[in-house]
Parts: sequence; C-alpha cells; structure tokens
Amino acid sequence: MKLKIAVLAGDGIGPEIIEQGVAVMSAVARKFGHEVEYREAICGAHAIDVVGDPFPEETFQLCMDCDAVLFAAVGDPKYDNDPASKVRPEQGLLAMRKKLGLYANIRPIETFDCLVHKSPLKDEIVRGADFICIRELTGGMYFGPKKEESDEAFDTNLYSRAEVERILRVGYKYALERKKHLTVVDKANVLASSRLWRRVAMEIMKEYPDVTTDFMFVDNASMRMIQEPRFFDVIVTENTFGDILTDEASCITGSMGLLPSASTGEHTPVFEPVHGSWPQGKGLGIANPLAQILSVAMLYEYFGLNEEGRLIRQAVQASLDANVRTPEIQIEGGPRYSTSDVGQWIVDYIIK
Repeated sequence: MKLKIAVLAGDGIGPEIIEQGVAVMSAVARKFGHEVEYREAICGAHAIDVVGDPFPEETFQLCMDCDAVLFAAVGDPKYDNDPASKVRPEQGLLAMRKKLGLYANIRPIETFDCLVHKSPLKDEIVRGADFICIRELTGGMYFGPKKEESDEAFDTNLYSRAEVERILRVGYKYALERKKHLTVVDKANVLASSRLWRRVAMEIMKEYPDVTTDFMFVDNASMRMIQEPRFFDVIVTENTFGDILTDEASCITGSMGLLPSASTGEHTPVFEPVHGSWPQGKGLGIANPLAQILSVAMLYEYFGLNEEGRLIRQAVQASLDANVRTPEIQIEGGPRYSTSDVGQWIVDYIIK
C-alpha cells in the first residue's frame, strides 16, 4: 500500500516523540512492503511564531492532500500565561478538527499488566480494564457561540440532532465489534443539550437491540470510572465531558504517555497521543513516545492493515516487559532510557 502522511510535530516534546512515531511507521512499512511518503507542516505555537496562525492554510491544504495526519502536540506557556492573547496554539488544534470535519475522537483505555503498579488506583480495580471513549469532537462549548468581556463571559454548549446521531452511530459500531455494551454519558438532569443527547440516544438504541445501552450522568461516570473501570466497554459523550473523562482515564493506565487516539470524520483522519506538549520536558529526552507509537498502530489499523498494527502493539508490550521505559514508568532502580532509546528498541524489535 502507498500512503501519504502529513507529519505535524507541533510544540514542546512534539518533535521528539513524532520522530519515534515516524521511525516505527517506516520500519513497519519496510517489513511489509508498503511505501510511505512523509510531508511535514507547522502548527501550534511554532506556526504562530512563523506566520501568526496556529493552523495555517498551507498546513490545512497539506492535510487535505494526504491520506492521514500523524500529529504530536501543541501548546506553549507563553500563551497559557497571557490571558490577553487573542491567538493561542490550541486554536490550531480546534481549527484542524473543524476544518477536516473530525467529529469522532476514539480513545482506547487499556491497562498493561506490567504497569498496573504505576496507577494510583488499586491493582484489583484497574487490572483488566479495557474500554473505549468516543468523544464528539466538533460541537459543544468548544465551538458554540462565545462572548468574553472583562466582567462577563459565556460559552454555548450547542448541539444539533444530526451531530448527536452520527456520533452515537460510531459508538454503536464499536460496541457491536466489542462486548456489545454502550454507555451514554450526559448531564440530562440539568442541561438542555444533554436532554437532546438522551432523547436521540433512546431513539437510536432501538435500532441496536443486540447492544446493552445504559445512561449515566457525567459526575456519576467520573466516579464509576475510578471505582469500577471494568464496568465500561464503549462510552459515548459530548466534547467537554469527553475531554475531561479521557484525561481522568489516564490514571487507570498509570501514565498519559500510554494513551493513543484517532480522530475521524469527513476528511483526512488524524492520529495523535492524548497528552499535551509538556514544555517542561522539551529537549530532555525523557518524554514517553509510546502513545505516539501506538497512534501509528491505530493509523495502520484504520487502513485495514491489522497485522501491522498488531506488530507495533506486540513491540510496545515487549519493550515494557523488557523494562525499556522512559523514567515516569520505569521500575525503581531500573536502567534509564531516553525517548530515542525506547523508539530505537521498538524499531529494532520490528525489523529483526
């Protein structure tokens, strides 16, 4: 297969981790006889510094011209610490999602047995947890009408029936492929937008009688995720709730550096780690590249190349079992491996 991949390294640790993702993707391509062309583009704070726009038109057109986007992270403290700033790196990420029509964000949450001790939760709670959070990505408060003045501000949590229905159908698709259990997370006891979600879901669920559908308020879901994560199989929720819940879910695995994601929809899909740019770790060689590498596995699987994806997952598991890990997940007293050390070990495993 021939693939044209847009590579958006972004800010902070982005260039370091995406280098390892590209290396792993290339190793797999060589092993299986695929041809991959990489085309780099700027985004985030880097793009603001260069052209004043966090998602320039040139970057957008490049993404549209490619089969998939491999993305790392955006964000920089100089913008975080300036409330008056009108242009922010994160606006580039939102623009990419909106302009590419990426309404479905798929975030798998899966524990590694050798790392359950890194979770702040008890072993008996997190071991065996394996679920997917499907987050609606282009609606809600992040994109609704806004107002910001010195004494008053609002964000509108706006959803249409069509937006809710299409993300629910993505959720049911995954549920049918897994354990046939779907949980719709909302706040229907308070929010009108959530009551729309629930009404539409109660209509759609009748089309999927083989799937057990339940409903949970977001505050209850956030507690249940910590108390009993194995209860969940597929979660579908709106943009803001999904953003918060998936970050909370990183506690289950023990590190955000282990969580990949895919964003799909109308145009070119994007594959990225769920963590941010971690500017404090920039240039230190300590960033965990595994979420980026596992995002490459999801990219291959998106194109039906499941054997390629399995090999990457096998290599990641082997690296963890061999204690080839960056500091935040290394065992006490274990050897020190850098970002590039981990990436190279996985590449060597793949090509051997």
